[in-house]
Amino acid sequence: MKPTDTTTPDYYHRVVDCQWACPAHTDVPEYIRLIAQGRYRDSYLLNRQSNVFPAILGRVCDRPCEPACRRGRVEEKPVAICRLKRVAADLAGDVRPRLPQIPEQKNGKRVACVGAGCASLTVANDLLPLGYDVVIFEQFNTTGGLMRTNIPAFRLPSPVLDDEINMILEMGVDLRLDHRVDSMQALLKEDFDAVFVGTGAPRGKELELPGRHDSDRIHIGIDWLESVAFEHTDSIGEKVLIIGVGNTAMDCCRTSLRLGGQDVKVMARKPRGHFKASTWELEDAEEEQVEIVVNHSPREFVIKDGKLVGMRFDHLEYSEDSAGNLGSKVIGEEFLPCDDVILAIGQENAFEWVERDIGITFDEWDVPIVDKTTHQSTRDGVFFGGDAAFGPENIIWAVEHGHQAAISIHRYCASQSLNDRLPVGMNLASTKMSIHEWSFSNDFDPSVRRQMKHVDLQKRFDELNIEVELGFSSEQAAIEIQRCLNCDIQTVFNEKLCIECDACIDVCPVLCLTITENGEEAELRQRLTAPAENKDQAIFVSKGLPQTGRVMVKDEDLCVHCSLCAERCPTGAWDMRKSTLLIPYAIDEEAAWARKAG
Repeated sequence: MKPTDTTTPDYYHRVVDCQWACPAHTDVPEYIRLIAQGRYRDSYLLNRQSNVFPAILGRVCDRPCEPACRRGRVEEKPVAICRLKRVAADLAGDVRPRLPQIPEQKNGKRVACVGAGCASLTVANDLLPLGYDVVIFEQFNTTGGLMRTNIPAFRLPSPVLDDEINMILEMGVDLRLDHRVDSMQALLKEDFDAVFVGTGAPRGKELELPGRHDSDRIHIGIDWLESVAFEHTDSIGEKVLIIGVGNTAMDCCRTSLRLGGQDVKVMARKPRGHFKASTWELEDAEEEQVEIVVNHSPREFVIKDGKLVGMRFDHLEYSEDSAGNLGSKVIGEEFLPCDDVILAIGQENAFEWVERDIGITFDEWDVPIVDKTTHQSTRDGVFFGGDAAFGPENIIWAVEHGHQAAISIHRYCASQSLNDRLPVGMNLASTKMSIHEWSFSNDFDPSVRRQMKHVDLQKRFDELNIEVELGFSSEQAAIEIQRCLNCDIQTVFNEKLCIECDACIDVCPVLCLTITENGEEAELRQRLTAPAENKDQAIFVSKGLPQTGRVMVKDEDLCVHCSLCAERCPTGAWDMRKSTLLIPYAIDEEAAWARKAG
C-alpha cells in the first residue's frame, strides 16, 4: 500500500466517526469537552455554527452520529451525543449577545426564501450577517415548517422552537406570514437577486386500496399531525391503526394516545430490523403501550353502511435468499377492527406552483433537477434545499443544505463560480503537557449509557403538550461526558523517530498496531495483529521505517485513543494531536475575498 496521506482533512475527519456521520459535521468531541468544563454557552455556540438549532436538534435529531460512535464498538450503547447537545442548550443562558452582528450598511442584494422551515432559516442565518436583505414567504401564520406541524409538542415544545427561530428572525428577516407563493414565475419577476425554495415535502403519500375514499376517518399522517398542531383536531376514536413504521408513524401513534386512542396499533409490512423508525422512537412508542404488528400488508379498508369498521391485511411470511434479499409470501388473511386509520407511509414533494416553462427542469419523478453541491436548479439563481431538493430527510440534512445553498447564493450574487468553493481545512495541535500528561482526559470510563428520565407514564397523557423527556441531570451529564473516547485526539506517527522497539504494540489494549512488511491492502489487512475486517474505515500505513524498511500499520477501526502508545514510545514517534475540521461557510467566503483583495 501507498503511505497514508494524513495531510488531507478527510483522513482524520473520517476517524472522528460521529462528526463524519453528521450531515452538518458538528464538532461533537469538542462540544462535549466544553460541557465537561462547564462552558455551556461556548458549547452551544460551537454547535450553532454547524447545526443552527442545538436546542431543537438536542430533542428531535435523527442522530446519525450515534450509530457511528466508536463507543458502540467497545460496548453495546454509544455516547448519548444528542442528549448532551440538549444539556448545552438548556444551560447556555442568553447567547444573543454573541451571535453574528448584522451590518448597518446592506450590500444591496435581496434573497427570497419560500417556506419558513429549517433550510430557509439556515440560509437567512448565514446571509444576514453579510448584509443581505432576506424575505421569507410562509403560507401559514407561524414559522418552523414541518418542525412545528409534524413534530408533536410533547417532543419539541413550542417555546424551544420559537426561541431558536426568533434568534434568526431578530437578525432582520422580512417575514411574510400567511403569504402563499402560488407562482414561481411571478416571484421571479419581483426584485430578487436569488430565490431559495425550502418548502419541505408537504404531501403525504396515498394508499389507494378499496374503500380508501369512502370514509372521512382515513387520514394522511402529516396532514393529521398538522391539524393537531393547529388545534383543528382534538380527538380520535378508541381503536386506531397506523399504517407505516417510520418516525412519522411513531409521532402519529403517540399523538393518538393523547387524543383518546385506547387501542393503537402500528402496522408494519416487514419484520423488525427493516423498520424506518429510529430505535429510540420505537422504544418510546412501545413504552406507551403501542402495539407494533409485523408482517401485515394492507389489503382493503372495510366500510359498512358508510362507516369505517376496520381493515383487512395479508399476513406475510419472510425469508432471505443466499444473497440476503428479502422475499415474502402470503400465509393468511386478517381483519382488524378500527375507528380511524392514519396513513404514514412516506412523503413527497409538491411543485404545482412551479411553472414548467421557466427554465427549471424536472426529472421523471416530477421534482426539480438540483445540483448536489451547489443546490442550484437548472435555472440560474434558483436554489433548492431540505426535503424540497432531494426528497424527505431530516432536520440536520436540511440545515446542511441551507449552509451550502447560502454559499452558492453568496457566490452567485457576487458573480463568482458556484463550484469554486473554499475547501474544508484542518488544524492539528499537540495535546502534550509533559511526557505522560495530556490536555485531555484519556482514562477509559466503564460507565454504561445514562438513561434519561421521562415524565410519569400516566401524567404524560393528562396534557397533550407536556414534554416527555426531562433532560439529563448534572450528575448524569457528567458521567455520560466521560464515556466519550475523544476520537478527535489523533494518534500521529513520525516514522523517522521509530526504532521498532515494539513498545507501542505491546501496550496497545485493543491490538490496533502492527509492524510488518508492506503489501496489497486486502492481504495486509489480514496480516495485522488483529485482522482489520471493517473495510469502511481506513488503515494507516506509514512510510518505510528507517531500521528495516517495514511499515507501521494502525487499524483506525479499533483504536480507542487512549494515548498509551504515545506514553510508552521512548523516542516520541507517536504524538496525540487534536484535529479540528475547519468548515467554510458563506461568511468565510466573504473573508477570503477580502484577504485576496488586500
